[in-house]
Amino acid sequence: MAIKGEARHQNRRKKTPEDSTSARVYYKGNRTKQLRAFVYTVKLGTLTRAAEALYLSQPSVSLQIKALERELDVTLFERTRRRITVTEAGEVLYELARPLVEGWESLDRDFRASLQGLQRGALTIAAGTSTIQYLLPTLVQAFRESMPGVHLELANVTGKDGLALLREDKADFAVGSMLDVPYDLAYAPVYHYDPMLIMPPDHPLADKDDITIEDLSPYGLILPPQRLTTFRLVDLVFQQRQIPYTVAIEVGGWEVIKHYVAMGLGISIVTGICLNDEDRAHLAIRNMRRYFPQRSYGVVMRKGKYLSTEARAFIDLIRPGLLTHREYDESGHSAR
Repeated sequence: MAIKGEARHQNRRKKTPEDSTSARVYYKGNRTKQLRAFVYTVKLGTLTRAAEALYLSQPSVSLQIKALERELDVTLFERTRRRITVTEAGEVLYELARPLVEGWESLDRDFRASLQGLQRGALTIAAGTSTIQYLLPTLVQAFRESMPGVHLELANVTGKDGLALLREDKADFAVGSMLDVPYDLAYAPVYHYDPMLIMPPDHPLADKDDITIEDLSPYGLILPPQRLTTFRLVDLVFQQRQIPYTVAIEVGGWEVIKHYVAMGLGISIVTGICLNDEDRAHLAIRNMRRYFPQRSYGVVMRKGKYLSTEARAFIDLIRPGLLTHREYDESGHSAR
């Protein structure tokens, strides 16, 4: 018994200053995890999405938030069976904690950029061919003049490939056109272009000023591939009006389509973004906004994405103050 008592006495030694230091480090480490779990949940709207973004389980994120509430002695979320809502106290903490969390996550990149000097970072923009060819040149030129030391990559992708780059954080943002915006992305339209009918100057419809959609039915259309937005829009309009139409040639690239139309191989519905004064010299062009919707082009980004100084500078060239509205970088609350 004496041996056991002595062992217990030895185990119950007094805490040393080193122990207190270890406790403080452990506490700070926990607080960092708690705040990250909290900030990501507010940004992405649900525990599930926060857990996916942090590569944690949902129970782990929930426990981190509950521990934070317990230590701060506040309620950060109102919880119901179907959703969670940020409380007033949660809003206050979010405004304070978000810059801290974003600062932690960008520390390595910002540190390297500081070592290399100002404006020595990198920027990757996802965009389709038409956006890169017609919309971005003047913006890229202005950006290069203002930030010549930044390595700029224009990733030529469309559709799912572009969305995958955003979700995998392989692109800072995208510039393009969207019809259906997924829940985890934000789309801020900036430019709008009318749908235009193009045809050879000697085409039978070229002498008509007022061309109806029914007039197009007898003639073969040259359209982009079916997976792209233009084809979907044209098909939708014809289907809604129950007007038959024929696709003579399916081919990618506005320049190719314009060339084939000029050769007399068909007519096409294109977006006004791709037309210039030279095209008007050898094509007959009519505005078809009466029948087909406008196309918008703008900035696409992942909700909750932290944008670098370089990314914000480029977006400010597109439209100053475009990112001042909170809905562009947060998801709001889910009805899950």
